[in-house]
Amino acid sequence: MFLRRLAIILFIPIPFLACAVLLAAGWRAGLWVQWTGEEGFAAQVKGLTDLSADLLRPRLDLAEDVPAAHSGVDPFGVNVFLDLEPDPDVREQAVRMASEAGFHWLRQEFVWEDIEIHGKGDFEDRRHEPYRSAWEKYDQIVELAEKYDMEIIARVSNPPEWSRAAGNELGPYAPPDDYQDYADFVTALVNRYQGRIRYYQLWNEPNIYPEWGSYAISPEDYTELLCTAAAAARAADPDAVIINGALASTIVLQPAEPPPGNALNDFLFLQRMYDAGAAPCFDIVAMQGYGLWSGPTDRRMNPRVLNFSRPLFVRDLMVKNGDAHKPIWISEMNWNAVPDKVADKRFGQVSEEQQARYLPQAYQRLQEQWPWLGVANTWYFKRPDFQWREEAKPEYYFRLVEPDFKPLPVYDSIKAYTAEAAANPVMMPGAHPPAHWAIQSQDYRVEHDANATTGEIGILPTGGELLLRFQGPSLRLYPPNNMSPAILEVTIDGGEPRTMTYAPGQALRIRAGEGQHEVKIKAAGEALIDHWTVRDESSSRWFWPLLGCFTLLMLAFLAYVFYALWVRPRARGASRREP
Repeated sequence: MFLRRLAIILFIPIPFLACAVLLAAGWRAGLWVQWTGEEGFAAQVKGLTDLSADLLRPRLDLAEDVPAAHSGVDPFGVNVFLDLEPDPDVREQAVRMASEAGFHWLRQEFVWEDIEIHGKGDFEDRRHEPYRSAWEKYDQIVELAEKYDMEIIARVSNPPEWSRAAGNELGPYAPPDDYQDYADFVTALVNRYQGRIRYYQLWNEPNIYPEWGSYAISPEDYTELLCTAAAAARAADPDAVIINGALASTIVLQPAEPPPGNALNDFLFLQRMYDAGAAPCFDIVAMQGYGLWSGPTDRRMNPRVLNFSRPLFVRDLMVKNGDAHKPIWISEMNWNAVPDKVADKRFGQVSEEQQARYLPQAYQRLQEQWPWLGVANTWYFKRPDFQWREEAKPEYYFRLVEPDFKPLPVYDSIKAYTAEAAANPVMMPGAHPPAHWAIQSQDYRVEHDANATTGEIGILPTGGELLLRFQGPSLRLYPPNNMSPAILEVTIDGGEPRTMTYAPGQALRIRAGEGQHEVKIKAAGEALIDHWTVRDESSSRWFWPLLGCFTLLMLAFLAYVFYALWVRPRARGASRREP
């Protein structure tokens, strides 16, 4: 009896004490905020509780060993409203400042009703004198992107009134009566900018009101619109890359009738698109990536909670539908620095200081943890005027600079972050296509190859060299089956060159140890690369031990509460009833 009590006193509390010490150390090291995205202590405790509950959920299939096309690109994009700027010089200042902030992509709407204004096939702007080409403004936008070495993601939406018999009665964004009218406009757009614009996003947020007008939300109807327009774009330019209309994150499972409030959950909408045969009609899945009430490090996975981890659910759905080879691009991403005086907080609320920290952290996380995600477009650069602020719209407070170009703290923070990232691009853990923005080479090129995993093949010619930085203990090169063996000279971190044989049938593994490394590869014979992988180097090695300890302590606490409130009172009551 004595030994049993001694064991209970000395040994049983040890695991709980060890867990308490580990949790305290994790909190002091800032790990709690890194995993919950919460900055308050109570919110962090709730966040860890939510993460413990996530252990009971089915494991997501992210297919991280499958490289996704269009995922190795420069990830920095920004939404702009250049079409609303009447002054060409102001447009240029906006593009120049976006470029100086480190953004490579401009997500710009090519407004259908602003180009094909008065009727089908009529591209003259007669809304004021002198009359002019309706393309004029958009031609300058394309020229500005080229001048500052940026690429355009052309969002094609907002139909003209003439395309609907009911005009704007069903809303200004409602789809046209005849989807072929939309496809014909897409044809004209792609023909005009072939070789200058490659990425076309067909519509925006078709799963919510008002972007689908007052029509009932219909993934099947949107799929018909998408496929009709995608076929037209590809016929005009075989190199066109099609992005679906970005899906708005919403937990609405049954659309409301009648609108407003008409919406359908993004997961259900995308699955019904797949069921309707949409998969061949898009190359990239687009979604929104707002963080709302928690930070970008929030790892909680609840399909009925909107946070920054939502792309993981979409990736899992894509994999289940055979689209692991396609990437996700985020069309809009940011945190809302809305002040207290604005009553509408539907987009969450952070301080300007938090917004300035969160946006770079978001880009860091998607590069480190989501190799299947390509571009993330910040929402947004600037508005043309102060109207949204005067109307107390919370949307106003996502901006990076004021309408008069005064920079906000978030502009300065993202500028500093991208400057470092551009100077030192790194291939992070995961599988990657042959083209990756971290590769530096005058000799390496990428060509189309229908037999390659991503539809492209990397070619390092005889005598060619490339330089690549990667994060992790090893880098692997995967050859295509039709490649002839090649001899590579590999130099890691400036050390002695090593001669390695690169042949089909087996990946070439370059071991380098933990941390970030620089590898130089020189080919003695032509080397073809189907894709790359970097072994995962987890930055969260304490995640599972800490979460396990938290779960253990929570279970112990619940067991004690159960004992104190239920078992012990019943035992005492039974003892009092004994004669």
